[in-house]
Amino acid sequence: MTQTAAKRTAAPVLPATARNGAPTPARRRGKVGQEKTSWTTMVILFLCAITVLLPLYVTISMSLKSTSQAVDGNAFSLPAPIDFSGFVQAWELTNFPVAFTISLLVTAGTVVGTVLLASLASYAIVRNWEHRFFRWSFFYLLAAMFLPFPVVALPQIQLTGLTGLANPAGVTILHIMFQLSFSILLFTAFLRSIPLELEESARIDGATTWQTFRQLIFPLLAPMSATVAIFAFLASWNDFMMPSLIIADSAQQTLPVVQSIFQTQFSNNYNVSFASYLMAMAPAIVVYLFTQRWVMEGVTQGAVKG
Repeated sequence: MTQTAAKRTAAPVLPATARNGAPTPARRRGKVGQEKTSWTTMVILFLCAITVLLPLYVTISMSLKSTSQAVDGNAFSLPAPIDFSGFVQAWELTNFPVAFTISLLVTAGTVVGTVLLASLASYAIVRNWEHRFFRWSFFYLLAAMFLPFPVVALPQIQLTGLTGLANPAGVTILHIMFQLSFSILLFTAFLRSIPLELEESARIDGATTWQTFRQLIFPLLAPMSATVAIFAFLASWNDFMMPSLIIADSAQQTLPVVQSIFQTQFSNNYNVSFASYLMAMAPAIVVYLFTQRWVMEGVTQGAVKG
């Protein structure tokens, strides 16, 4: 009798309710809609991947062919046998080590200069946002994003010629200047997510503004610094127009310009041309493959204030 009474007096199982007492609606997964969206996304990503992987396959395949195989009219056929003579000829004909070293120095200077100047400028702008000068400086720098290099190419050529900067050093400086706008935009978004209490505690301990930035803020900017460095690297390494117009001495040209000169002079040696293109693309591809996660991490962390 006791067990029967207990069963009768037990409270019935009620549906889950929200805090205000209203019943919580049941969640429906909607499998059909999710599958449709998933397949659509997969098809779009597959087509985008094909547009990148197919030219890359042709480049690798043509570079590993002999001269007779490269001119047979079948670019999609596999090299049989594999021939590395195209890389040897491209290395010698284009003076690849010199052009590669110049491009590497220009790119390294651009990356270091962009990260340092953009981080310093962004820190000054964000921490002094209440002052009109810093606000208008930020808007002025953002406006430069809409000013492409071809628009100001002629004044830049004249200016670098007058100042003795018609060389890779001048290209490095211009690369830094044209990368500042976008880099400052990324840094300022990230800096706004860093609480001021951290700096206040550092100042209480006697740290100066420079010490606070160098020892506290700049290490916290590591994800965004990596993102900015990747964008600066890709933009500087692949740039063709600015070095071709600014650098006066053809012996000091960067790798993309040397590739263009090589293409016009030896356009019939397809295997040598593609081998040269592959050697020029390889550093950018390797860098992006190993650092692509930093791009998404830096952008997403700077996009949300937490």
